[in-house]
Amino acid sequence: MTPRPVPRSTVARLPIYLRALEELTAQGVTTTSSGQLAELAGVGPAQLRRDLSFLGSHGVRGVGYDVEHLYEQVAGALGVTVDLAVVIVGVGNLGHALANYVAGTGQGFRVVALVDADPTVIGTVVAGLEVEDVARLEEVVRRERATVAVLAIPSAVAQEVCDRLVEAGVTGILTFVPRVLQVPEGVDLRSVDLGTELQILAFHEQRKAALRG
Repeated sequence: MTPRPVPRSTVARLPIYLRALEELTAQGVTTTSSGQLAELAGVGPAQLRRDLSFLGSHGVRGVGYDVEHLYEQVAGALGVTVDLAVVIVGVGNLGHALANYVAGTGQGFRVVALVDADPTVIGTVVAGLEVEDVARLEEVVRRERATVAVLAIPSAVAQEVCDRLVEAGVTGILTFVPRVLQVPEGVDLRSVDLGTELQILAFHEQRKAALRG
């Protein structure tokens, strides 16, 4: 049976629901209502129920959701119950921080390789891994069977590196590079542009200042 398509907007909220469920679990809560979970996630109860319905979870009227069971459903949908191999390209300040963060979460992702072009970085050890030469990128990806890559590299070389990753078999890319990258159909690309996000915040701050007069 073909899985029911899940809207992108719903997928974007699933990690928020997972964090809320983790918080409830830490508090020893075993059953939650849509209202309680929605408040923790910062969405409306109706939106929460619609989102969870895509996972086949509807709760029990008058009882609510079993926290442990719902956590398993959301975690399964997000794929954090599997072990995806991740290669991080670019081990500067951001790449270094990302390597330690992903290595520390232990939820669905495993950093298998770190790659850089800087001779002073190659050979150093970060998050328990030796940084390898970007010249061997394809070999590293295939050796580790990495399917996900994180890019924290200069814009000028980003598209070339992206193309090499795709050619080597990577099908999911998270980029922190402030430029638009092109990937073929079948490859998922997620972009985090810190500069753009700050500019959006600046826009809203300016609007609020104008309203205050």
